[in-house]
This record gives sequence, structure tokens and C-alpha cells, in this order.
Amino acid sequence: MITLKIKGMSCQHCVGSVQKALEEIAGLSEVRVDLEAASATFVNNGVDLETIKNAVKQIGFELEE
Repeated sequence: MITLKIKGMSCQHCVGSVQKALEEIAGLSEVRVDLEAASATFVNNGVDLETIKNAVKQIGFELEE
């Protein structure tokens, strides 16, 4: 499992948006987004980090480096 911090989430709608965006990426599985921890956890089966960053950016959020 990989956990990434996500900046900008403030409500359950945000969580749902991030969850959906990550679930749509082929190669990610077991996606869980946590508002309180401001994080997303998932199994990565070979997806490039830039692909994940871009999916999150397209919906208005950022990954913390």
C-alpha cells in the first residue's frame, strides 16, 4: 500500500472526487481516501507518479511532495 498526502480536501465531496479520480486510473486498486488524514492510500501496480499527480491536479487538488 502507498499513502500520499493530498492538499485542499475540505469535505466528503472532495473525498469522493479524489476517490473517483484515482479509481479511474488503470493499475490502482484498493483506493481509500481519508479526509482527516488528508491522504489517499492505494495499491499501485506500475502506475507512474506523474499520472497520479495529473489526475489529482485535474480535479483541483495537489499531492504533497
